Parts: sequence; C-alpha cells; structure tokens
Amino acid sequence: MGYDMAMLVPLDQAFYGFIPGAGSTLVGRVTLPVTFGTWDNYRTEHTNFKVASFETSYHTILGRPALAKFMAVPNHMYLLMKMPVPKGVLSFYGDIQTSHSCEMENINLSSTLEWSKNMILVAQATKDLPEDQAQIPTKDSVAESQLQPDHQTKAIILKDDEPH
Repeated sequence: MGYDMAMLVPLDQAFYGFIPGAGSTLVGRVTLPVTFGTWDNYRTEHTNFKVASFETSYHTILGRPALAKFMAVPNHMYLLMKMPVPKGVLSFYGDIQTSHSCEMENINLSSTLEWSKNMILVAQATKDLPEDQAQIPTKDSVAESQLQPDHQTKAIILKDDEPH
C-alpha cells in the first residue's frame, strides 16, 4: 500500500479522555507521514491518527505508539522531547506560556461545552415535569424544606479552642 494519498478509514468506536466528562465517536483513522527535523537531518515515520469531531485547543496529539515508533523520549516537566535521527539526536523544546495558554483555552472550552450540554438536559427534563414541580423555588419555600438534623444527632467538638 502506498502512502501517496491519505485515506480516512471509518471506525465505530467511542473516544474518551481529552475533554473532561465528554466523549465522541471516532470519525475514522488515517495514516500520515510525520517528519521531525531539518532537510539535512530528519526522520519520517508513517503514523496512525484517530480522527474525532469535537472542540479542543489541540489539533494533533501524538500518543505512546507514535512516540515509540520515533523512539522519542518526552520529558513533560521540562517541555522537552528528544529522538534519534541519522546525524545525532533532535531536541524539541516547548514554550511554557504557549502550553499554559492552550491548556487554559482547553479548560474554558470544556467547561462551556459541558455547561451548555447540561443546560440542554435540564431543559429537556423540565418539559416532562408537571407544572407544580417545574417552578423555581423561592427563599421562603427553600427555608421550609431545609433538612433538619435527626434528634439522635450528637455534636462533637473537633478542636478544644474552636467549639463551634
């Protein structure tokens, strides 16, 4: 099989772990040539990528199989990755500001998407409720429905200098 043209091979698998609380169905798998280095000292490997359709700040994530294929050694603490090439070792350094910016963008995007999804679920669930249960509680109704301690509840002082 030649690698002149990348073909998307359909997959029917769930995909989790990149957006907290959210999953996605994979669109497919594609094999692409990936090259690291310069024109006179480089390394190219054909790498499998799973393609998913969800919003994230990342475009591509190299997993353990790709890192193993390149014999790359990542050091997350120093944002450094090293791999052997024909003329020695390539070293790639990340940028802490860019990494932090991407991570914050990913967190904000995840939170917004999760909030939107939850709001839709709440709206759908409210449609099925009877009218008297779909009312927003007032302060008075909340005060009268507060949980009360059981008569067998016993107060225990955790610190002698803070009895409350």
